[in-house]
Amino acid sequence: MLNNRKIRLMTKLAVFENKEGKEDIRLSKYYKTDYVRYQVLKSIISTTVGYLLILTLIFLYRSEYIIKNAVSLDYKTIGSYILGVYIILITVYGLGSLAWFSFKYDASRKKLSRYNKLLKRMMKIYKEESPES
Repeated sequence: MLNNRKIRLMTKLAVFENKEGKEDIRLSKYYKTDYVRYQVLKSIISTTVGYLLILTLIFLYRSEYIIKNAVSLDYKTIGSYILGVYIILITVYGLGSLAWFSFKYDASRKKLSRYNKLLKRMMKIYKEESPES
């Protein structure tokens, strides 16, 4: 005889594992601090690469002016401006990714706790059905 409760439970578990739960199950392998640090590091590296690309494009766009006025430019002011903008960008993106990925990890843990409760219910059903030996 078919057990409808068991079928519904198995369906819920399968949907979670195949759709929304793939990412959550992958995240469960990390500690929160390790996951958040890794994501913040990726964010900082991406921001640095993007900032260097933008600086390169600005340099290429203004190269005629830079070459023409190479002797009279105030490199200390330009360097401090570039460094200041870089520090602000890194701070904003670092703190933003810290908050976002911390929130994402916590939400993932909540989903996984519901998933684990369903698994425990499924194990309970299997124990009820199996003959004691």
